[in-house]
Amino acid sequence: MNTIQYLEDQAARAERLAKRITDALTIERLLSFAGERRREIEVIAGKRSA
Repeated sequence: MNTIQYLEDQAARAERLAKRITDALTIERLLSFAGERRREIEVIAGKRSA
């Protein structure tokens, strides 16, 4: 599994988990984590495209 696939998997897991729980703070933290992973993917993908 390459880095982008790993980060995508991490983001997707966090988003799925956020849909299943009811604690607002945990949901916020999970979605923030997922966003960070997606930003990392954009940075890595941008470096590979350049």
